[in-house]
Amino acid sequence: MHPEPTPNATNVHELSTPAVLVDIDTLEHNLSTMAAVLPGALLRPHVKAHKSTALAEMQRRHGHRHFTCATVREMVGMARAGLGDDLLLANEVVDADRLRELATLQDDAMITVAVDSDATVDAAARAGIHHVLIDVNIGLPRCGCAPHDAARLAQRARDRGMAVRGVMGYEGHLMVSNDRNTQRRDTLAAMDVLRSAASEVGGEIVSAGGTGNHDVHAANRAHTGVTEVQAGSYALMDTYYSTLGLPFRQAISILGTVISTQEKWAVADVGLKSLGMDHGNPSIAGHKVWFCSDEHLTFATEKPADDSTRVPQPAVGSRIRVIPAHVDPTMSMHDSFYLVRGDQVLDRLPIDLRGW
Repeated sequence: MHPEPTPNATNVHELSTPAVLVDIDTLEHNLSTMAAVLPGALLRPHVKAHKSTALAEMQRRHGHRHFTCATVREMVGMARAGLGDDLLLANEVVDADRLRELATLQDDAMITVAVDSDATVDAAARAGIHHVLIDVNIGLPRCGCAPHDAARLAQRARDRGMAVRGVMGYEGHLMVSNDRNTQRRDTLAAMDVLRSAASEVGGEIVSAGGTGNHDVHAANRAHTGVTEVQAGSYALMDTYYSTLGLPFRQAISILGTVISTQEKWAVADVGLKSLGMDHGNPSIAGHKVWFCSDEHLTFATEKPADDSTRVPQPAVGSRIRVIPAHVDPTMSMHDSFYLVRGDQVLDRLPIDLRGW
């Protein structure tokens, strides 16, 4: 279990650990940088990356009023928080009972659900959903109908009484690439597929993209026809994206306490229950992470063979900041995060959209 929030803490050294820290100045840099590249409705921020209505409200203050969600819980939470101007559930759901909860919110929020099969179309219709997007497979082996089937599914949705707002596709396999020319080429090829499906489906929305290729979309909108980009990780960032030369900075870290030391290694209280590990080990400035276990992170403290400057060995009780490799699942493991400026604690905010 995670520690109880520390009441009235004014400095990070007073916090119980592990604790999620978000640097306010870096966060504001990231939000304003994205807003300059993709202002207003050109960006539909994906709240699965942070799972917090408080952080979504910050994104709205930067001009982004349309949001992407991954779960019904996120959709409901956003709508009830007054952030329901235009919400997209960019995930397939075949449980009509679960979708009915969304249907009850449609008088006060714009609710749109992605569909990619007869079953998902029919589930949305049974639930009373009014608006759908046709999810098209554009290369990532995940959800999405075959491009040639998009028009048929759109007609099925209309026959069931729903409005089809357009199409979406996710080229997630192209998000992380150090060869930006190849990324651009492959992104444009994927968008050719999506644009062709959009011409047959109709509607005003062509939704795609993410943090890793947001700039490709921004620079090529006239070619792709994409009307909005579903970026999420840009707000907080992680080591997975940090090698790409993107204009966003690392805003999130997990504060940990060193609980044991030996001559060549130390152990902190930030383990698998505090970090998303599907993209590999986290990082610690000046040290090498050896491995993570349930509650522990073991990292090297010996001098690197190729480095004449040794980072002082941390003492038991000292604090470290661990940078997660994947922000989305990391946030889902915590109840709240602390807005900080340096070591000063400014506020504690809930991660209120976590879970299913």
